Amino acid sequence: MDYKMIITDLDDTLVNSQGTISPEDKKAIIDIQKKGVKFVLCSGRPTFAMMDLAEELDLETYGGYILSFNGSIIFDCKEKKIVKEVGLTPEEIHFIYDIARRENVEIITYVGDSIVSEDFSEYINEEVKITKMNFEKVENFKERVDVSCTKCILLAEPSYLEKVEKKLQKEFGDRFSIARSKSFFLEVTKLGIDKGMGIKTLCSITNIPIEKTIAVGDSYNDIPMLEVAGLSVAVANAKPEILKMVDFISKSNNENGMAFMIDNILKK
Repeated sequence: MDYKMIITDLDDTLVNSQGTISPEDKKAIIDIQKKGVKFVLCSGRPTFAMMDLAEELDLETYGGYILSFNGSIIFDCKEKKIVKEVGLTPEEIHFIYDIARRENVEIITYVGDSIVSEDFSEYINEEVKITKMNFEKVENFKERVDVSCTKCILLAEPSYLEKVEKKLQKEFGDRFSIARSKSFFLEVTKLGIDKGMGIKTLCSITNIPIEKTIAVGDSYNDIPMLEVAGLSVAVANAKPEILKMVDFISKSNNENGMAFMIDNILKK
């Protein structure tokens, strides 16, 4: 198959344990873009928190894209503009807040370039470190969040959050897209908005057939894109459920997994 586009998750997939892209992976990505393959960063991260990696990989030069907030926003790096955006209404966000309080879990959302919450914990601090965004602790979440936002994240101890996820999927799976990106992050977006739908929309924008795409991931919120892509790839450190469902298993995110995949699939 003559693949035309690679879509990859960031944390624990493309990015290694040091929070960087290895020189080997970077070289392989730039080389494959020079040959005309589009490269796409697809993450639950905010757009702002993906720009530095997009710049490092020369996505502007080669016409790459960013799918941020699990596909809620599609950003054209060459044109430097958002080409698609779908968000939660303030009323939906307030409803999710009430559910978070009912379930005794923390909740954050994103307003402008800030992470907003009434809470603060080691889990929220992890998101602050990953995104490098400003954190705004507020007294009244609903009063502060009076605009549409792309997503909410519910946060709690992993084993408890897994139970919450199953419960909310049963109750509200027909109203919202609900998936964990990390064991302690449960992401809630507009119904039908996930990484899989993001890829489908991007393929429509770029006129690239979806069967000519490769998706690379490691965790639960990657499942929708792994299911729809022409070729599904997991890094070796992926969740067991992910390893079972993919077409190809690459090396881990700490072992130049992207370069290994490119060498073994695109350079044959």
